[in-house]
Amino acid sequence: MAEKMTFNELRKLKDSLPDGAMGRIASELGIKVATVRNYFGGSNWKEGASVGIHLERGPGGGIVILDDSTILNKARTILKES
Repeated sequence: MAEKMTFNELRKLKDSLPDGAMGRIASELGIKVATVRNYFGGSNWKEGASVGIHLERGPGGGIVILDDSTILNKARTILKES
């Protein structure tokens, strides 16, 4: 299911994650850490895969549309635990 938010909201969520969360998300989903980082706005295409993130420039860093919210939901779960 697609999710829509501002880029700044996505970065704030990422910055709120505890140390090691990127690795945990990657491990639990069986994907590379670079792919998780790409989901949160990174651009390491040599190591990580494309993750279905679409950006429209604008206020608040622009709008982000995420095709799949699996990584986002894992991040939210980790935040609730901490």
